[in-house]
Amino acid sequence: MTPEQYLEALLTLPGMGSATVSPDGKFVAWRWFRTAPTTEVYVAPTDGSTPPIRMTDTPENTYFVSWTPDSRAILVEQDKNGNERVQLFRVDLDKPLVMQPLSETEPNYFIRGGQIHPNGKWLVYAANFDVSSGDEIEQSWLYRDDLQTGERLPLAKPEKAGYYRPDLSPKGTHILYNRMDRHPGGWQVWLVDVDGKEDREILNFGDEIKTYAAWFPDSQRVLVMSETETHQRVGIWEIGAEPNNVRWLIDDPTRNLEDAYVPHGSEQIVIVEAQQARMHCSLLNPTTGEETHLPQIPGNLLPLAPVGDAWVGMYYSSQQPTDIVRFTLDAMRPEEFTSLTRVWERIALKTEDLTLAQDFRWKSGDGMEIQGWLYRPKETAIGTIVYVHGGPTGHSQDSINNQIQFFVNQGFNVLDPNYRGSTGFSRTFRESIKIDGWGGREQDDIRAGIEALIAAGIAEAGKVGITGTSYGGYSSWHAITHFSPAILAASAPICGMTDLVVDYETTRPDLRPYSEEMLGGRPDQVPERYHERSPINFVQNVKGRLMIVQGMQDPNVTPENVRTVADALQREGVEYELLAFEDEGHGISRPKNQKTLYLHLQEFFKSAFSAQ
Repeated sequence: MTPEQYLEALLTLPGMGSATVSPDGKFVAWRWFRTAPTTEVYVAPTDGSTPPIRMTDTPENTYFVSWTPDSRAILVEQDKNGNERVQLFRVDLDKPLVMQPLSETEPNYFIRGGQIHPNGKWLVYAANFDVSSGDEIEQSWLYRDDLQTGERLPLAKPEKAGYYRPDLSPKGTHILYNRMDRHPGGWQVWLVDVDGKEDREILNFGDEIKTYAAWFPDSQRVLVMSETETHQRVGIWEIGAEPNNVRWLIDDPTRNLEDAYVPHGSEQIVIVEAQQARMHCSLLNPTTGEETHLPQIPGNLLPLAPVGDAWVGMYYSSQQPTDIVRFTLDAMRPEEFTSLTRVWERIALKTEDLTLAQDFRWKSGDGMEIQGWLYRPKETAIGTIVYVHGGPTGHSQDSINNQIQFFVNQGFNVLDPNYRGSTGFSRTFRESIKIDGWGGREQDDIRAGIEALIAAGIAEAGKVGITGTSYGGYSSWHAITHFSPAILAASAPICGMTDLVVDYETTRPDLRPYSEEMLGGRPDQVPERYHERSPINFVQNVKGRLMIVQGMQDPNVTPENVRTVADALQREGVEYELLAFEDEGHGISRPKNQKTLYLHLQEFFKSAFSAQ
């Protein structure tokens, strides 16, 4: 396979998200990107009887939101060129590709979530919108729209901005939602009835503690996951109980719980645990407390829901495209899984064409152990690229990253570091980024990773570049303005923050609390920290090659970050390249644009390394 053929194959290798089984267990829905010019939504029967059915086909990215309670339709959302101001639609299973509008086109606000009430006529969602004035506001209010009369009723009005997706109970009587009114780093759980008559806080374990909640299928019990100082715990709260009266089922500081949910049609709780960036799942009986740990297999298997005598789950690794599979608990061997997406039939690549992720570890400057994934080409590498994941609250897994696979195919080593602040290890590790705030010791973790590769003879000093999107873009900016040119030759930040004050002022309202949480306050409260951690204030230190990549519709890290840093670079006489995409938002997602990006990055890094 030629390099050109390999790139084309990668750009048609499907990426998946939002896999959700219908309430009746008969279908599973998901979004696929790179199967078409834009992201589209598909469904497939859980018995594997037919191939996937394409439910949307539009010139804009479309994402799955929810199933209707009767399992006859799905709700999807679509924005304009990645601006995230979505419109909600209904698509019936018996009418694929027919999108019925449920909300207004190109709204002047951001919608979160979207569920149809069991009565079929109400739509529940959150939006930073004041219906009385028609204005966009900071806070996201909880709404119930009557799809027949057009009435829009606010059910709850949080005092402060914050991201949440409301969760309507299966019977349609109540809605769970989060508030961040007390502290930007804390989430409390509130419960409001579907008429908005009683809205009250039910779970609050501390102003700075994050608590999550979701319904059991009976609409009576609520699954609770909440932080402590050292770990996360899981328990049950019941309608009618006093606030915070939770029966804890798992409260173990030695475990790193990352998610928990109760699928439709199940009495068992799925527990998702991460150990050293690898996923481990178990099934927990909420009555007896008995926990069944699923066996470890090659790759990652995430159970979604039981279907008859089997289960449906997501299966993936760095050499296995994300698939939705049917499996039984007594035969959990990949060769016995039934693929519901038939993903391997869609691609020209084979397992051996994809590079395996290797676990690589090093010590940071303060002695903390850091883990990352190392990818190495079959031949001698022409250089090394550090690919930094976004977030920072997230982590890179043993899974396919098309951009990384392309770099390796072109002859580069790639290091994908899980720096401090990443999930996947422990709450202490995740929270440690807040000690310094953004631009602190997590950046030392990345630099130490480069130095470890050089010391091991894997990387060559001066032939190392860095790239990443969002927080990975910010880290790329930090590296080129702070790392020695003796180890770093080039940087290609993608949708990365440059001036943290500008970013705070221009980002979506619901994201500002995240900046406050991570940096210890607003810009007016800790101005020195915002200044010290903003790469724009250190562009005079840039010595290597620089290429800036930006989606021009990005509402998260807005193009204003690029405009302000471009002025600063010009004042300092620093040369740079700019690759801007008018039809992209936060990240470059369209296959045609990914092709342009990947080829530019390949030539950019190759040229930078050959000059050394």
